[in-house]
Amino acid sequence: MRYVVCIKQVPETTDVKINPETNTLMRDGVVSIINPFDMYAIEEGLRLKAKTGGTVTVITMGPPQADAALREAIGMGADDGILISDRAFAGSDTWATSYTLAMAIRKIGNYDLILCGKQASDGDTAQVGPGIAVHLNLPQITYVRKIDSLTEQTIVAERLMEYGTEVIESPLPCVLTVVKEINEPRLPSLKGKMAAKKATIPTWKAVDLGCDPKCLGLDGSPTKVVKIFTPPPRQGGQMLKGDPDEIVSQLTAKLKDAVLGAAH
Repeated sequence: MRYVVCIKQVPETTDVKINPETNTLMRDGVVSIINPFDMYAIEEGLRLKAKTGGTVTVITMGPPQADAALREAIGMGADDGILISDRAFAGSDTWATSYTLAMAIRKIGNYDLILCGKQASDGDTAQVGPGIAVHLNLPQITYVRKIDSLTEQTIVAERLMEYGTEVIESPLPCVLTVVKEINEPRLPSLKGKMAAKKATIPTWKAVDLGCDPKCLGLDGSPTKVVKIFTPPPRQGGQMLKGDPDEIVSQLTAKLKDAVLGAAH
């Protein structure tokens, strides 16, 4: 079995910067980490490999510094990593990103299961995993919290819903997006860190993937950010004092005044 895990290097939440000219995230020179949800996808790929055999290939799309995220995944136990990096990809929205990742997965060729975190901490769209499935014309199971069974032909997974869970069976190959309830990610081992340091990580550019230039970067992104701004701070509230009955009486009077005032 060959497992492909798509990960993303994201800025630490305390160090997010926006390019005022392009309204996109500035990544160069910013302290970055593997997207937390993608850590669960890596771990699940490693656990499945331990059960079924095979390999785990981790891919990421980003600037040259995203090489560090791939090496961390290899340190955890992944077999290899591929960096998808080209200035042509800069400014890609979720559609263009999922298209590019899908083209890379096509180039890999032999795969059984594609795993992604449910969403990225810097965008929170949860669209890239499903987008990959659409571009590759594959079935998908999102918000997976447990894999019940996996054979060479099918997978049965339990997905987290707003009001419970749902069990879905799908043929392979298939795309999964996972939630944090699925496992507890391991730390890289010393042996893994040594292997990651020595690993050769190829860089694939747009020309290597055979991408349509019209589908890449800002020009290939149907989503356009018109304006980014910081919302105004909330105004201070009003504290009501007294015992519970007095507070209820005060609150009722204020609500009544507000409703009557709005009516007039």
